[in-house]
Amino acid sequence: MAIRRALISVSDKTGIVEFSRELASQGVEIISTGGTFSLLEKEGIPVIGISDVTGFPEILDGRVKTLHPAVHSGLLAVRDDAEHQKVMEELGLSYIDLVVVNLYPFKQTIAKPDVEYADAIENIDIGGPTMLRSAAKNHAFVTVVVDAADYAAVLEEVKAGGDTTLETRKRLTAKVFRHTAAYDTLIAEYLSKQTGEELPESYTVTYEKVQDLRYGENPHQKAAFYSKPLASAGNITTAEQLHGKELSYNNINDANAALAIVKEFDEPAVVAVKHMNPCGVGTGADIHEAYQKAYAADPTSIFGGIVAANRVIGADTAELLGQIFLEIIIAPDFTPEALDILTKKKNIRLMKLGELSVAAADRKPELLVTTVDGGMLVQESDVRSLTEADLQFVTDRKPTEEELKQLLFGWKVVKHVKSNAILLAKNNMTIGVGAGQMNRVGAARIAIEQAGAESAGAVLASDAFFPMGDTVELAAKAGITAIIQTGGSIKDAESIAAANANNIAMVLTGVRHFKH
Repeated sequence: MAIRRALISVSDKTGIVEFSRELASQGVEIISTGGTFSLLEKEGIPVIGISDVTGFPEILDGRVKTLHPAVHSGLLAVRDDAEHQKVMEELGLSYIDLVVVNLYPFKQTIAKPDVEYADAIENIDIGGPTMLRSAAKNHAFVTVVVDAADYAAVLEEVKAGGDTTLETRKRLTAKVFRHTAAYDTLIAEYLSKQTGEELPESYTVTYEKVQDLRYGENPHQKAAFYSKPLASAGNITTAEQLHGKELSYNNINDANAALAIVKEFDEPAVVAVKHMNPCGVGTGADIHEAYQKAYAADPTSIFGGIVAANRVIGADTAELLGQIFLEIIIAPDFTPEALDILTKKKNIRLMKLGELSVAAADRKPELLVTTVDGGMLVQESDVRSLTEADLQFVTDRKPTEEELKQLLFGWKVVKHVKSNAILLAKNNMTIGVGAGQMNRVGAARIAIEQAGAESAGAVLASDAFFPMGDTVELAAKAGITAIIQTGGSIKDAESIAAANANNIAMVLTGVRHFKH
């Protein structure tokens, strides 16, 4: 068979004039609607209006124009079915061999900060998805194109043999159903938010490919990077890469973890991450001081790590960053001088984040998806923050003003450490991190050993309660003076008594931060 008749109706008109002109030069009759018809006619391309095909005017502000038997019979008729052929002939209906449709800009509409509900609803396409689905179902005979990126390949095959191959039609059909599924998912998500249904009976998600990755966590695993269609600013999916090699799967995961921590702070902060855990976090009067603290927290582990900052990187900080091997530096921006320094290092990735305009306390939770065999788990992101007013002071000695400051600092960071997690903090920096241990006292031993002599006078943060008093006893021996933990254990009294016996101030949060 050959493509003799095409129906073209597009919202995004990129490349459509050139594509249509080439089709017409191959003897293809073009049917079109609305704005697409006007454009093609203006460009001198022979085109037939949809009303001339249906014998019915476009009505209701264009809401009804292609929803007609003359269109859908031409798309759905099985060409080698004798009964279908007979019906088409008796009713004087013609086949449509090629459909080129893209949809009303629903995503672009709801992306507007001041979008009205009625405007969003008006931009839900009905006829377009219906034509796409009809043509795609009948791909044994009909070619369907939803993406301008496929125009050239389709034209090449039409010019070579008059028609597309079945293999191409199958590929384009799969793309159509991915496209319409993504489109419907965005609509469902928008409407669910409007009605306050956060965890509905059916949960669908859609993502758009950013890039293929060389491999996943390990070289034998295939991987790709996807972004939410309307991802908020200030995250790894919207960051601009200014320099360096292509991001890897592990780079992206680690950078995301680093950003989650640095967003906890409104003051200048720098976070160094290795294998999804913070190895050094520091705050200071400026980003230069904050980096020096993050580096001093663990000069060994930061090597080959990811560094995230919540302020612009200047030349003085860049000089220090350039002295060690780092995989990624991600920041709101870099001064020209800092870029000159850092781009001398060939392989380092420099990521421009843009402004982090949302205060830590004002961040809103997003739904996170974790897959399991045969299903998935969905939960809100953990953006819970605490102030002094949220704390319960349970020991005889209350923390000093400085201890309280360090406790709140440690609490912001320990929530991002893999459980069981213990973190030591001092002078607005981490000095010891015990992550991912099977028991809490084991995590404490690791953090204390890392801190060494710096443990004296430090504070300890635990992501969950102490199941017994052994962690407090270990902290006391290391010279730790204050502890922040969730409370809620049946042995809270034992831990509080141990703290009192060692003159340690203990505060309870009532909030747990498990991170598995």
